[in-house]
Amino acid sequence: MPNRLSPLKRAAAVALALAAPLAAASVPAQAEEPRWTETPWSAVAQRAAGGQVYWNAWGGSEATNDYIRWVADRLEERHDIELIHVKLTDTAEAVRKVLAEKSAGRDDDGSVDLIWINGENFKAMKDAGLLFGPLDEILPNFALIDPEEKPTTVIDFTVPTEGLEAPWGMAKIVFPYDASRVAQTPASTRELLRWAEANPGRFTYPAPPDFTGSTFLKQALYALAEDPAVLLDPAGENFEAVTAPLWAYLDALHPVMWRAGRDFPKSSADQIRMLDNAVIDIAISFNPAEASALIAQGRLPETVRTFVFDEGTIGNTHFVAIPYNSPNKPAAMVTANFLMSPEAQAKKQNAEVWGDQTVLSFSRLSPEARALFEDLPRGPATLPPDELGPTLPEPHPTWMTRIEERWLARYGA
Repeated sequence: MPNRLSPLKRAAAVALALAAPLAAASVPAQAEEPRWTETPWSAVAQRAAGGQVYWNAWGGSEATNDYIRWVADRLEERHDIELIHVKLTDTAEAVRKVLAEKSAGRDDDGSVDLIWINGENFKAMKDAGLLFGPLDEILPNFALIDPEEKPTTVIDFTVPTEGLEAPWGMAKIVFPYDASRVAQTPASTRELLRWAEANPGRFTYPAPPDFTGSTFLKQALYALAEDPAVLLDPAGENFEAVTAPLWAYLDALHPVMWRAGRDFPKSSADQIRMLDNAVIDIAISFNPAEASALIAQGRLPETVRTFVFDEGTIGNTHFVAIPYNSPNKPAAMVTANFLMSPEAQAKKQNAEVWGDQTVLSFSRLSPEARALFEDLPRGPATLPPDELGPTLPEPHPTWMTRIEERWLARYGA
């Protein structure tokens, strides 16, 4: 992708040209924002000292919340940055907040400095011009990522990131299950229905718009659609025909699920607790190492293991992004850069901490940095890489948006 950044450079030049007359007319000189792509990183870090970062990030997992607290401690110790975790149940909350601020003319004093984001939320912010960048021209640790080796670090649900978000983790759907109660795991989406029919009440999934629940619907659609390739293009007039097999499948699955499909866990964390309490036997996770991490924390039985479908499971990269109107951009940039550091990435990949897979490319790491990853515990419930099966790409974001709307209309309370 040799010309990937040129549109951003042109966009930045236009933005600066538009901003210049306003700055000359009414903005004090000290309020003018530097040309960050031309600013030495040492100067960015110096300006970040003493800053605050309001990080709007999903707060539904104790493991991720604990990790973010560790990040906050490191940032305070090393960079004099105060990181405040604004816990979200749905990333769309932060998107709506920034959009409302833009509508109100709050272009310099926004309330969000960093967002954990991907998919349709990223597309919505990108389309509305709500993001700051290009980060890949500013953050030094971007050089440790190889987009050719890991294409989803620069393509988010089929949408090019163009430097408007920084990758910080990779995810893939797996199914944690209690091996003491499940002798034979289903090998496909269709087999999951047959397993649920034979074991009524022992499976469920989180209600959309919970991300894991919505991804389960897309996972099923991949397996059931006549031509899954259409999912990589925007959903259009073909939506009804393409998704018809999904609704037929769910109509058959729901009556044999927990509480006969009349109730759903509100989050993936709730569903994992149901597995821990033996309410269900099979759950869904977007982290191949989550079950091992929870076993280590005493929050899942030692008999829990994970499986994947032979047909493959959806995988993606998740990112952080800086809103265009963040008043603390230097501190937000230092935070995003630290999240991509080998130290932070190795800590995150540790199954006893989080187990999230790194976005870094080992070929670009120093021997000292590679050593941080070499002895990480994998954990008893984590499948080795060669057993994780094929990775299915995320559909275009428009599919998730419309599927969630239709699911709520058909099955929501």
